[in-house]
Amino acid sequence: MSLVLNEEQVFLKDSAKKFASEKTPTTHFREVRDSEIENCYDDKVWQEMVSLGWTGILVPEEFGGSNFGVAGISSILEELGRTLTPSPLFSTAVVGVSLIKHASDDVKKDILSKVVQEGLRLCFAIEESNHHDPLKISCKAKKDGNDFIVSGEKSFVIDGGFADKVIVATRTSGKEGDKDGLSLFVLDAEAKGLAITPTKMVDSRNAANMKFDDVKVSSDMLIGKEGDAYEIIESVLDISRAAISAEMLGSALQAYEITLDYLKEREQFGEKIGSFQALQHRAAIMFSELELCKSCVIESITSFDEGGNDSERLASLSKAKVGEVFHLISNESVQMHGGIGVTDEYDIGLYLKRARVAEQIFGDSDFHKNRYAELTGY
Repeated sequence: MSLVLNEEQVFLKDSAKKFASEKTPTTHFREVRDSEIENCYDDKVWQEMVSLGWTGILVPEEFGGSNFGVAGISSILEELGRTLTPSPLFSTAVVGVSLIKHASDDVKKDILSKVVQEGLRLCFAIEESNHHDPLKISCKAKKDGNDFIVSGEKSFVIDGGFADKVIVATRTSGKEGDKDGLSLFVLDAEAKGLAITPTKMVDSRNAANMKFDDVKVSSDMLIGKEGDAYEIIESVLDISRAAISAEMLGSALQAYEITLDYLKEREQFGEKIGSFQALQHRAAIMFSELELCKSCVIESITSFDEGGNDSERLASLSKAKVGEVFHLISNESVQMHGGIGVTDEYDIGLYLKRARVAEQIFGDSDFHKNRYAELTGY
């Protein structure tokens, strides 16, 4: 497998880099955060992303998308990760779109076309505990004629506070922990009986807790077959893990570059602190780890587009490695900045907060180390 991007992917990456530097530098992140916008992002910027076609990168051409693949959208997310760009791109154009692609033709035509043309926002309600566990689902969907009645609770729903459509993972049979009996449904965020409580994360990313109190949903809004959604969930989660790893890589690279610049500028005892051998060694370790992350991420995101048979393991490898390294670099960066590293005036503290939240999205490093081992046969 070639560990380089093709011409189209490089073009997307360069376009995203220019967009992020001109439209959404970290000063933009601060403006959105400090303005306390309820959605936690600027809708004008979101519509510009829509007009650039970014929401349709994973959407088939028959529904108005470009179908540029996982590597395409991940290349964009990496550049947006560098400036901590606030937007629902990941939850909508990666997670949501990947799920809707398994729905009926009518649902795909309706929802995907709106995502591409209007920026319809999607979210995935799957988590029910403090730790990621795709099988720990007790939220129930009970058959009622041509409809289903959904009851239960969900937590840590990324961008769930302002989504237009909610894709919810439910149990239509079996018990918590079973692979069989899982079903996916698409709900309107304003559906009767659905209570959404937004929760702004420490990194200012939006999330939500949801309570489903006998929410009625038509069987037409079922994704896939009833009770047979486990493979769909796992495949979409892997795509999402690879994509969020790319975003985390971008953030880690930027945190490292900010720190490197600081080491070259800060003076102590009459010398630039970058001349201190101990700090040089620590910076060299960070550089080496980042190079390994680049290889992990690019192999993971390209495996989905090339039809690789090892995408599951590569997604977990990528999420585990980047999670650990982003954690390391965010810690080291703050340490090398000294006391000012935790003050709000300096950007480096923002990256530490982002690292802590991003680590938890769809499984932390410990979860994926264990999953990698199991998939390898240990």
